[in-house]
Amino acid sequence: MAVNKLTETKGYKAKTIGIRALAYLFLAFVTLLALFPLILLIINSTHTHTSLSAGFHILPGAAFGKNFLKAWNDTSMFTIPRGMLNSLFVAATSCILTSYFSAMTAYGIHVYEFKLKKFAFNFILIIMTIPTQVSAVGFIQLLRKFNMMNTYWGLILPAIAAPSVFFYMKQYIESSMPLEVIEAARVDGSNEFRTFNAIALPMLKPALAVQLIFAFVASWNNFFTPAMVLSSSKRWTLPIMISVLRTNLQSQTGDLGEVYMMILLSIIPVVIVYFFISKHIVQGVALGAVKG
Repeated sequence: MAVNKLTETKGYKAKTIGIRALAYLFLAFVTLLALFPLILLIINSTHTHTSLSAGFHILPGAAFGKNFLKAWNDTSMFTIPRGMLNSLFVAATSCILTSYFSAMTAYGIHVYEFKLKKFAFNFILIIMTIPTQVSAVGFIQLLRKFNMMNTYWGLILPAIAAPSVFFYMKQYIESSMPLEVIEAARVDGSNEFRTFNAIALPMLKPALAVQLIFAFVASWNNFFTPAMVLSSSKRWTLPIMISVLRTNLQSQTGDLGEVYMMILLSIIPVVIVYFFISKHIVQGVALGAVKG
């Protein structure tokens, strides 16, 4: 009897180990599949234009340093350092202002009772369904009236109104911010602005971290709006620069290795920002998705 139980236990352990090994293999395959575009980008950035034009490569080349120096020091119309500073300023400012004012709007609609409250919420959600391209003509005309064409503020200020960020913050506030806390702050004599900044915002840190990284990536990768607003090459962001380099390839004056290197360099700041605030992302997504 004891021998049979021992045999069954060993068989169960072996079966468990086998299932776990298959699970790990599957996860490793999915991870490799997800990282394959990045791996291919890194490999391509190490090859010369002639080598890349010849076909697909699975092994790294020896032109990484050459491509890096060429991309970094290209002064034909722009430079990578200048483009990174331009993109960093626009993306950082946009994501901070977008997250802050979207949180403030969501807080106001959640905490205060006023007429047309439901209408205001639904109106913002309706705006979220309108594609950016539909309102592009009116958007450009508005910027011209305010003399914000070819300026960074023409990209930053309109980005503050972000319905999708507002909706996420509204859901998060409903699930994690008891109104009793706000009422207690009011009883203690705290004004509304101080209540939001000193009490509400610290409670929203996980959600703010999620929206900061999402808004930063969206602004960093945005090509459509900067291409319409910015006309001076000194103010171009990285997506415009990459587009210009790709256009040069069609005229046989570009370097494919330089293009891949520029794309690789444009990803690095996003990865750095992610690592700084990644610890809050899982918590923020989990709490924001569940309405208490």
